[in-house]
Amino acid sequence: MRARHPWRWCATGAALLAAAGAARLAAPAGSPQPRRHLAAVRQWDNGWSVGAVFYEAFVRSFADSDGDGVGDLRGLIGKLDYLNDGDPSSSTDLGVDAIWLMPVFASPSYHGYDVSDYEHINPAYGSDDDFARLCQEAHTRGMRVILDFVMNHTSSEHPWFVSAAASATRDWYVWSPSDLGWRQPWDLFTGADTWHLNPADGDWYYGVFWSGMPDLNYRSPAVRVEMERLAKLWLDRGADGFRLDAARYLIEDGSGTQQQDTPETHAFWREFSTEVRTERPDATMVGEVWADTPTIARYYGSTSAVRGGDELPMCFDFPLAAAIVAGVNGGSATGIAATLAQVQAAYPPGAEDAPFLTNHDMIRVATQLGNNPGRLRNAAAILLTLPGSPFVYYGEELGLQNGGTGTDDVLKRTPMPWDNGSGFTTGTPWTAYAPGRATANVAAETGDPGSLLSRYRALIRARHASPALLRGDLELLAGGNGTLLAFLRATSGERVLVVHNLGDSLVGAASLAAAGASSETLFADPGASLSLGGGSAHVTLPPRGSGIWRLH
Repeated sequence: MRARHPWRWCATGAALLAAAGAARLAAPAGSPQPRRHLAAVRQWDNGWSVGAVFYEAFVRSFADSDGDGVGDLRGLIGKLDYLNDGDPSSSTDLGVDAIWLMPVFASPSYHGYDVSDYEHINPAYGSDDDFARLCQEAHTRGMRVILDFVMNHTSSEHPWFVSAAASATRDWYVWSPSDLGWRQPWDLFTGADTWHLNPADGDWYYGVFWSGMPDLNYRSPAVRVEMERLAKLWLDRGADGFRLDAARYLIEDGSGTQQQDTPETHAFWREFSTEVRTERPDATMVGEVWADTPTIARYYGSTSAVRGGDELPMCFDFPLAAAIVAGVNGGSATGIAATLAQVQAAYPPGAEDAPFLTNHDMIRVATQLGNNPGRLRNAAAILLTLPGSPFVYYGEELGLQNGGTGTDDVLKRTPMPWDNGSGFTTGTPWTAYAPGRATANVAAETGDPGSLLSRYRALIRARHASPALLRGDLELLAGGNGTLLAFLRATSGERVLVVHNLGDSLVGAASLAAAGASSETLFADPGASLSLGGGSAHVTLPPRGSGIWRLH
């Protein structure tokens, strides 16, 4: 009978180690350590991602090429010109710079966040060759492709886990002879249990999300080597980087909050970052660190030795997303400005923010904003004028709402409404369309200069036309009665004034501390105007309107 080893604390009590057998290679507290020692620190060379606009695509719901009702990579390839046609002078594409593919690896679930084979594309989406072609076609159009890399856990159907009871991969997971009674760290009182019984041997395994997603053991050098190998494999196949799921939860030190943000987790991200930069310095990564601003800031690591950060070069800005939606709904810029100031104070110098409105785990922004056209215009304009690299969730540019029926997560991931007919598939879609498709679809909005889609296209073009909007610093300006969000974006060669009216009333001749002799309009809603004089900018904005002016 196989001996069972309980969890044990190291002598200092700083690290919780799981000893799973005689072959265990437990690392000391503060591990893991990088496996290679480089003579010089390898820098990121991913300037393409700084200020870039990313588009989050759920392949299953984007475009179906074969009529089976499930979106696939060939369907996505057929729609690339919608995202970016490769012609900078064109105004009929969205103009995004990169695509984030939600999970495309083999998986038993519809969403793919429980991977059963990291080496191959989910057959429902196509083949490895289809992925290579997607990357080639995207690159031809000037777009990059990043993959959702789910590293915290696998599927319980992954061969590593299925054979774990009697193979060398047992140490690849986290085991205990008994239920330790931990609850999920984001809900310590009513959250689900994180220890699950394995019927094959009577032991318990750790899975912070649910029993179908057992956590990998990153204290095992073999796990770290394998996941780094897989990252390099997909970079070699054409991927340009990764979105890193559940980045806070890789290595646990105990129950409660010791299940997240541990020193060992940060140490692993430094190791992984080094491996990725060494393999492909032009790659990028963005971490899902769903936390407060100071916690997110720590996941960049040090920007003194590695430009952009020696851990993750981008992190999603969840507090800012919440502030934008709340501010737009409430008609107040105060919370947005305060959150931007917190980011400036907390993030290390040179860190690249990743702002967004909503994603696949959140109620869609159109639904949160009550499908109100003015509020949707506000949210789009704020997002696309902020520092960092903004992310747009597929369909957001159309006003796609949450679905009407189905489970909570499916409601956020319904098929892309290309038109009011069979634009997504010639068959029966895998799940129902969201309400509002008759008007909130690509075909209907493409020819309408006042549509939300046209607004996204125009704002992204304005962003690309301005080095300050792409990469400039941000200086918040005080102004108005709390409905104005005003700031300067500046580089050494350009200053741009950005003003958004979050209110439902006209703002007339508001004075802002922004001097200039003359101005040039980069984007302005009808009725928006700017006059300069006396060292100030005097702005008039219509309800829910925006103006972007280059100051000379």
